[in-house]
Amino acid sequence: MQILPAIDIKNGRAVRLFKGDFSQETVVNPDVLGQARIFADAGIEFIHVVDLDGALDGKATNRDLIAALKVATGLGVEVGGGIRTLEQIQDYLNVGIDRVIIGSMAVKNPEFVKAALDKFGSDKIVVGIDAKDGFVATEGWLETSTVDYISLAKEMEKMGVELFVYTDVDRDGTLTGPNFDHYERLVAELTTAKVIASGGIAELSDLTKLQEIGVAGTIVGKAYYNGNISLDELKEFGG
Repeated sequence: MQILPAIDIKNGRAVRLFKGDFSQETVVNPDVLGQARIFADAGIEFIHVVDLDGALDGKATNRDLIAALKVATGLGVEVGGGIRTLEQIQDYLNVGIDRVIIGSMAVKNPEFVKAALDKFGSDKIVVGIDAKDGFVATEGWLETSTVDYISLAKEMEKMGVELFVYTDVDRDGTLTGPNFDHYERLVAELTTAKVIASGGIAELSDLTKLQEIGVAGTIVGKAYYNGNISLDELKEFGG
């Protein structure tokens, strides 16, 4: 199981939110590039970057900073937040970003996902599914759709999506443990696509259980920034 430490960017700083609430923000490192270097120096291979400003703005607000992060560290990077056009995806790939995450648009315009898969390939396109009470949240988690997470995942898998990032919004940033039931269901329902777990990781035992469930990767944010799990421990899981 791959471990992906998270860097969420807001106003040019690395932050953590509580349940996706933009008003409950904690700055974990004012220096985004410095934080990325910490991960690289520790031997981490891949990180998960979210442009929180972009998620609200509907555009790649922190694109230049994210591009600089990739150049400065050479880390594998997947990026989400505000992805609305094929041009944005192309631009991120041009500056070396390894995977681009499509979130809200997967619900609002599934054909956009198909177009992205056709143009860039399934190894470059990830669909991010964020859910509240099992229903998909969009627009930086400010809106909730009537689409349940399993239905969306199965529809996207038929379209050719091979990798999902699934987040239970109500667990994110809470250190209360992941929604294991949701991951068990999702892994069981999907035929070929893989799942990266996100949200609620609190301790090493959570990672062990997710590995047993069969997720391909896990994103770790607050548990690392709070000191619950060390970088050395993350690295042992194959970060």
